[in-house]
Amino acid sequence: MQLVDTHTHIYLPEFDNDRDEAIERAVKAGVVKLLMPNIDSSSIGRMLDTENRYPGICHPMIGLHPTSVSENYLQELETMENEALSRKFQAVGEIGIDLYWDKTHLIRQIEVFKRQVAMAISSSLPVVIHSRDSFPEVFRALEEFRGSGMKGVFHAFTGTTDEAVRALEMGFMIGIGGIVTFKNSGLAAVVKEAGIENIILETDSPYLAPVPYRGKRNESSYICLVNDRVADILGIPREESAAFTFRNSVQLFGL
Repeated sequence: MQLVDTHTHIYLPEFDNDRDEAIERAVKAGVVKLLMPNIDSSSIGRMLDTENRYPGICHPMIGLHPTSVSENYLQELETMENEALSRKFQAVGEIGIDLYWDKTHLIRQIEVFKRQVAMAISSSLPVVIHSRDSFPEVFRALEEFRGSGMKGVFHAFTGTTDEAVRALEMGFMIGIGGIVTFKNSGLAAVVKEAGIENIILETDSPYLAPVPYRGKRNESSYICLVNDRVADILGIPREESAAFTFRNSVQLFGL
């Protein structure tokens, strides 16, 4: 059984003391690919160093996270665009709009998001979308790119079934992580609505650990628990869920 963790911040300091061991645990659990979303210019070096240490396992994305959008956003954007031209990345991410932490830079967040979606389309890369408390704004920004070859995933999906349907209609996958194991997450209905053919799995480690590790540091090996829960919701064997989501991930990210 093979799995892909399509979203892990394995390069962050939270793993500095046991990164080798965490990746070894993931590989032993059948997690053969770890996709790393970027945050901003300060995280690129750590991310690429991690890729170099674990070639063929850890794969980088490039993008400016919405919570890193501030006064220097144009400089940050230029860095992302130059990086995208300099080498191969698996996706443009993590990008999007976040209105949970701070609403003061909404206009800038929208501008940054649109520019990065355009960058992804021109590079034939998928986008990995962060949409915390911002589904209406994200959908509105994406409308102008309909029919342009846009593809990607709504990462750590926590929306409604209606929002999932809208994302699917726009050609996106649904990213399911540890939240699906939370008792009152409401994601069982989303998983059923989306169907296994439209789902990819992720951890978002070190964040959002699944039950029974909720509240602790997350890691890629725990994606097996996410897969088990998705399989349980859909009433299919865990091997079938793993096979579908593995294939979905390989196809979306060109692995």
